[in-house]
Amino acid sequence: MTPARKHDKKVGYIRVSSLDQNTVRQLDGQELDKVFTDKASGKDTKRPQLQFCLEYLREGDVLVVHSMDRLARNVDDLRRIVQNLTGKGVCVQFIKESLTFTGENSPMSNLLLSLLGAVAEFERSMIRERQREGIALAKKAGVYKGRKPSLTAEQVKEIRSRVKAGEQKTGLAAEFKVSRQTLYTALA
Repeated sequence: MTPARKHDKKVGYIRVSSLDQNTVRQLDGQELDKVFTDKASGKDTKRPQLQFCLEYLREGDVLVVHSMDRLARNVDDLRRIVQNLTGKGVCVQFIKESLTFTGENSPMSNLLLSLLGAVAEFERSMIRERQREGIALAKKAGVYKGRKPSLTAEQVKEIRSRVKAGEQKTGLAAEFKVSRQTLYTALA
């Protein structure tokens, strides 16, 4: 049986949307005991490091996040996460907004959480709308062709014959440097 860890940890959570984005600036200058970092979209809470972080936090801990939109991109998720954490005695601190939630159920803190969460959700929907508009214009101009296929027609043909000969799809996916799902989709 492992001993219970000491409470009062200062835990950071960082999220960037893509692998090439820099995570350093988000909690730069913060003294933290542990940091969890996701390189994933914030569209929902199905992020591995976020889940590990939420499970790690204990009463007396402080969760430090750069801004509300790094934790969640919609009001419902943001409110649920903050309320669940503060309900178990975890303090939630947002650096950019200079807000700290301790579980005191004050009308002002609930308003700020909902209002700023709604702004993050609105921002996400505007980004998606602009993206759709940009793609539609690019398609109309003949510029947008979509993402380049991961496998060429020749590669798919070769994979089909090798699968027919009994080779394992998992090994072929690794050899061609694609995910198993990409391989299965190409073979379908």
